[in-house]
Amino acid sequence: MGTWELGESFDSGLGEVRWDRLGDPGGAPLVLLHGTPFSSFIWRDVAPAVARSRSVYVFDMPGYGSSAMVEGQDLSLDALACVFADLLGHWGLDRPDVVAHDSGGAVALGAHVDRGVPYRSLVLVDAVSLSPWGSAFFGLVGEHTEVFRQLPGTLHRMMLREYVATASSPGLRPEVLDTLTAPWLGADGQAAFYRQLAQRRADPSYTDRIHRGYTGIDLPALVCWGAEDTWVPAERGRELAGLIAGSELRVIEGAGHLLPEDRPAELTAALLAFLQRGEG
Repeated sequence: MGTWELGESFDSGLGEVRWDRLGDPGGAPLVLLHGTPFSSFIWRDVAPAVARSRSVYVFDMPGYGSSAMVEGQDLSLDALACVFADLLGHWGLDRPDVVAHDSGGAVALGAHVDRGVPYRSLVLVDAVSLSPWGSAFFGLVGEHTEVFRQLPGTLHRMMLREYVATASSPGLRPEVLDTLTAPWLGADGQAAFYRQLAQRRADPSYTDRIHRGYTGIDLPALVCWGAEDTWVPAERGRELAGLIAGSELRVIEGAGHLLPEDRPAELTAALLAFLQRGEG
């Protein structure tokens, strides 16, 4: 497994955002968004493949991965959608193709339908978009955040690894699980993990509000879902695709919620086929 580092930074209203770009600078822009509790690392297989024909932008949202994690950060989906819109402006991108996973889907949807940020096309991957969403662990911890923040570090690490592992259907390699959980370890990382989880717990009202705009989305859209997703079941994907007029639905067997990890080749193929049809 190669290294994954983000070499650029952007000073957002919520702190430093780490980002990078792959591929031809003159290529058509495509932006990849991650979700909770992940980082841009989940795109390490998909991004280079797509970058052969695109200019691909990746970033860690504030409060995640290598970006700033500070006490008091507003990590609500609404605030993150604002940062995303600002980041597109910083990059000088007008109407990029956007691919978004998990809560990154809610961020991308909110920026488009709530803030009017234009895209050329939108791909939603196991996206947080319609209530109810979130795993049983997500609900339990969200209700008792202050208790879980005080867990001994060793116990927190064990529970965190078990939680993240459930996002994958075939299972995660130990080194991948290490990388996905590393930002949330240590005193600061542990506090940051429960801080973002608590704020995400309050976000269903946001998706309840913006989902009224899904029927007005007027651009090419693809909805991709892992058939074995236990965090946000595939039925949510079918419902979402039914709300976005003309959207395509692709349910991929052998994949759980972490579709970019579980079946990166199948996801890349679906993504490239969708983008190429749009170019024709």
